Amino acid sequence: MNGPVQGEIPTPVAPGAPVARVRGVPMLELPADLYIPPDALEVFFETFEGPLDLLLYLIRKANLDILDIPMAKLTAQYMEYVEVMRKRNLELAAEYLVMAAMLMEIKSRMLLPRPRAIEAEEKDPRAELVRRLLEYERMKLAALKLDRLPQLGRDFLAVEVWTTQSLSVALPNVRSADLENAWRSILTRARLTQHHRVTRDQLSVREYMSTLLRRLAGGAYFEFAELFDAARGVAMLVVNFLAVLELVRESLIEVSQTEAFAPIYVRLAHAESG
Repeated sequence: MNGPVQGEIPTPVAPGAPVARVRGVPMLELPADLYIPPDALEVFFETFEGPLDLLLYLIRKANLDILDIPMAKLTAQYMEYVEVMRKRNLELAAEYLVMAAMLMEIKSRMLLPRPRAIEAEEKDPRAELVRRLLEYERMKLAALKLDRLPQLGRDFLAVEVWTTQSLSVALPNVRSADLENAWRSILTRARLTQHHRVTRDQLSVREYMSTLLRRLAGGAYFEFAELFDAARGVAMLVVNFLAVLELVRESLIEVSQTEAFAPIYVRLAHAESG
């Protein structure tokens, strides 16, 4: 809002037209002693996060080639901005002055004449500055991409639902046909990996029942096929399968599947879900 400077006469306002409202009350004329300090309002059109951000802005604004920076032009534009900052905030301008000194050094090194032998061996004085600018630009673009990702509390809110009732999903009963198909697939794999060795093993169904119970002691689900080692031969698989059937008959383990024709899972009966 424009107002009269101290010492000036306020501009007349049309009768009956409020010039402003203070706490909802209309003011029909400007106060005679209204004074607005010159620094009461400041508008910043650009904000920079550091000297590299300012340099990158000046380069992109002037469509300069970042790999071939005209140091005289860039340094002049940079010093104009630093001079404004020095008048406003000396503490904030400190890191910018360090960069200004670096720009002046690079500019002087490029202007001073050098012998051709030294010029061929010495690298471009702008190389380190260009490297830092390109690295900063990559980091800035990566930060913008991360900022565009959905954030909790800014783009969406988390919803929590508390309930005192335990939710349990009733799983369908395993059909005998599904159990038979799973068993046949294990036998098929066993025949593909069987060894032609004649041995005599003492196989005990009760022993493998105890082995299965120890393996399922954690209460976790095991896929039906995981309980069998096809490499140990058909005889061992038969004993394992009889042990599983015996444990099911004695209600020591339970078998389930999420839907028809889905994989079969086995765990201890009455085990608590983790």
